[in-house]
Amino acid sequence: MRVLTVAAMRRVDTTAIEGGIPGLQLMEAAGAAVAERAAARLPGGGRAIVLCGPGNNGGDGFVAARLLAARGYGVALCLLGDRAALAGDADRAAQAWTGPVQQAAADALPSGDLIIDALFGAGLSRDLDGAARALVEAVNASGIPVLAVDVPSGVDGDTGAARGAAIQAVETVTFVAFKPGHLLQPGRSLCGHRHLADIGAGQAALEVGLAAAMPPLFRNGPDLWAQTFPRLTAESHKYTRGHALVLSGPATKTGAARLAARGALRVGAGLVTLASPDAALAENAAQLTAIMLRACETADDLDDLLTDERLNVVLAGPGLGTGEPTRERVAVAAAAGRSLVLDADALTSFAGQAPLLAAHLADGDAQAVLTPHEGEFARLFSGTDATAEGADKVARTLAAAALTGAVVVLKGSDTVIASPDGRAAINDHGSPYLGTAGSGDVLGGLIAGLLAQGMPPFEAAAAGVWLHGDAGLRHGPGLIAEDIPELMPAVLGDLAEAGIR
Repeated sequence: MRVLTVAAMRRVDTTAIEGGIPGLQLMEAAGAAVAERAAARLPGGGRAIVLCGPGNNGGDGFVAARLLAARGYGVALCLLGDRAALAGDADRAAQAWTGPVQQAAADALPSGDLIIDALFGAGLSRDLDGAARALVEAVNASGIPVLAVDVPSGVDGDTGAARGAAIQAVETVTFVAFKPGHLLQPGRSLCGHRHLADIGAGQAALEVGLAAAMPPLFRNGPDLWAQTFPRLTAESHKYTRGHALVLSGPATKTGAARLAARGALRVGAGLVTLASPDAALAENAAQLTAIMLRACETADDLDDLLTDERLNVVLAGPGLGTGEPTRERVAVAAAAGRSLVLDADALTSFAGQAPLLAAHLADGDAQAVLTPHEGEFARLFSGTDATAEGADKVARTLAAAALTGAVVVLKGSDTVIASPDGRAAINDHGSPYLGTAGSGDVLGGLIAGLLAQGMPPFEAAAAGVWLHGDAGLRHGPGLIAEDIPELMPAVLGDLAEAGIR
């Protein structure tokens, strides 16, 4: 589940070579993995166009070309740059290729069934321009499917950004561990299907790379949070499974809070109560059954409710309304020392006042999870390091977590979960069908329900994001927010079969 930065991956390679594994052996293994995936995509007797760059990525391409030719496939090998400029292992791999070498050029792209993109790897340090950019654009315009080596050329391995231009691949073969650019957008989409290959660097070298990749970055999945996931025993009952309190907005904006409450209940919270303004009581009561209802008009009313110590989690924000009344409710809940999930209006109410929110959270030593989308994030953290120009999504989310002392979930197709202790995870387990009204409200409820059952905030947030994504993948087209809680029995059932619940 660990994700390695480009620098950490270089440490893996260096350590493996210093430990006695020749660099050319690693290159041969990488090229073999590429050739294997290319063969799976090529028709019998098909032709591959192998585009090689001037570095080790190009060396991998030379190896793949040689192995494909040996298996009877047609190969056209095109080199960007001067053959005499190749050095080290890339030069030795090129020497083993006995076929012709053409000059790679945008206006002379050969015909074929598959392009193998071995131009530039994850360590690309500048934007593509000139002949390189023209070639990348010609590849994209060709209509020929692309198998990328390490990352699609032009993708920044650490941020997923496109450096000037980037190739759109149908599949990407990478080695040893995923890099952030494989998971963060737009890199994730540009990679197509991602295939991770073991090239024999060894566990010792990997451990050195992991130690270099600080703070630790993970690919979100059950291995990250399974040890803390709620498990029922014969002695479990509703009072041992936590009690989540969800704050409702006015009568015209009650749906979001009910969606959140339903999510908390479906994910396993023993009890869920909706705290509702008087004017919204009838509307909420007409649509609630297993979820309890309490009147709550002001911050003082919330303070009174929280004298019940069994209410161990408060979710505030969905449909709550913005402004001073919401800030007061957040302050009360934080001072009471409850676990908090803050979303939507609760975050917008602190626009430009992230330090004030941080002070409230520190006041009661509250364990909090903030779940902004990009717009809410920009408003809340305006003027702070979390919105510094040029910072990537992981860096921004980590800065926000450090500033607030809360776990921050920066939502999107590449949701990042960051903890104040420096851990971060990137979630790529999801579906674009989750982009529908109310979906984020349900996510807040899932996280609240997991917190209620005793999960630590980082793990609860990561698990909630993954469960939410799994529901979206299961349902597919036509998904609406109401569907997500009802998919939880199937999602949780599969985790139980896997021994996680």
